[in-house]
Amino acid sequence: MGLLAACSVVATAPSFAADWANVVMYHRFGEDVHPSTNIHLEQFDAHLAELQSGDYTVLPLPEIVDALRHGLKLPDRTVAITIDDAFLSVYTEAWPRLKEAGFPFTLFIATDAIDRGLPAYMSWDQIRQLSNAGVTIGSQTASHPHMPTLSAERNRAELEKSNARFKTELGRVPTLFAYPYGEYGSGVRQVVADAGFVAAFGQHSGVGYAGADMFGLPRFAMNENYGDIARFRLAANALPLRVAEVTPNDVFLKDHNPPAFGFTVAEDLPNLGALNCFASNQPEAARMERLGPNRVEVRLDAPFKPGRGRINCTMPGPDRRWRWFGTQFYIPRG
Repeated sequence: MGLLAACSVVATAPSFAADWANVVMYHRFGEDVHPSTNIHLEQFDAHLAELQSGDYTVLPLPEIVDALRHGLKLPDRTVAITIDDAFLSVYTEAWPRLKEAGFPFTLFIATDAIDRGLPAYMSWDQIRQLSNAGVTIGSQTASHPHMPTLSAERNRAELEKSNARFKTELGRVPTLFAYPYGEYGSGVRQVVADAGFVAAFGQHSGVGYAGADMFGLPRFAMNENYGDIARFRLAANALPLRVAEVTPNDVFLKDHNPPAFGFTVAEDLPNLGALNCFASNQPEAARMERLGPNRVEVRLDAPFKPGRGRINCTMPGPDRRWRWFGTQFYIPRG
């Protein structure tokens, strides 16, 4: 399938000038009793209307990953839609809207919940309908565990079990992976790469670009509290903040909490002094030190609590767009 085959919605022919793309993620649709993972249907409708405005190109996630891996150019403002967990509202609410809009999307599935026939989840028959209609199916393990807490052997077993179920039910094994809860570390990343996946996604905000780690790709999470149209536009229009020499080199914080977080901005930007970093464990912008023209060190005032901790670094870009680099850490208990 060609890069724009029957899946992009643009007013004019796009210019293939970008080596980046923005990925948005959802979980539930119109399930108001779960606000942290739900998007109101009115919000979702507004997102789809924005994507239909003519400013964006919506492409299947595998085509975007292929372009990023091989240095192929994409249209500016390329967006991919992803959904995690295969809740029933994906089938009853999201899919009809996405079909009507003509938008492709990727559904990441943890197979145990489907096998158990839980009423809040889709069935394998419904998932087959989506797959046969061209929806990309990705993996999210079997039991949706906190992968950094498991041994490499347990994580390999999770992937082997889920891959076997995908092969049986859909006739093929997914090539794209989403870390449950967005949690991973260097060990988890290696297990996923060794299992044959070509890319893996977290739940940290940011823009994926050519040359970035294909097993730590970001996504902008959308929910009731962070899903108004202004934030959606901010995410869909975001630009990459390209970085190198990131420290620490593992987002699993076994030691040294708070981390000595730092990175080198890998391109010359005229307004690097406008960069700000915000950590989820403190209300104000983090203190930063510039070491040389492009090296940034972020100083946190307190450790992260056990679980997930985030740092988002943003700065103004051209045309009122924002450059964005986000990181999510996993902090074990004890």
